[in-house]
Amino acid sequence: MTLTVRELREDDYSKWRSLWNGYLSFYECELDESVTASTWKRALTVDSGVFCRVAVMDENVIGFAICILHPGTWSTSPVCYLEDLYVDASQRGVGAGKALLNALKEEGKREGWSTLYWVTRDNNPARKLYDQFCLADDFVRYRMFL
Repeated sequence: MTLTVRELREDDYSKWRSLWNGYLSFYECELDESVTASTWKRALTVDSGVFCRVAVMDENVIGFAICILHPGTWSTSPVCYLEDLYVDASQRGVGAGKALLNALKEEGKREGWSTLYWVTRDNNPARKLYDQFCLADDFVRYRMFL
């Protein structure tokens, strides 16, 4: 069993879509098909600001990390927001989430990002993994839907 992390490719669509559906189900969320199509397209478009890395085990995509690279006001270096991280429920525990986070960390160091950050629910079981990388801070998120 070889676990690797690589960039998303066009031919990953069917497996990515299955994982994306699982991710939306995990968060009990439904999105319009146009949003999913746009996310897929932007994740493959260089310079869109959105990118995706996938965890692959034995040539099977088992997880993804979708990020947004953006400028920040507290740094002159890019900031990376990890918006979506998901691993197939049947593959959890094999190290895919950890591999995705490590790959992003290394990419960020190599590319000169100032920060990699993410938001999760307080009761997300993945926090056990996240706490291995850094501690949650004391910020509270507010969302204003427009």
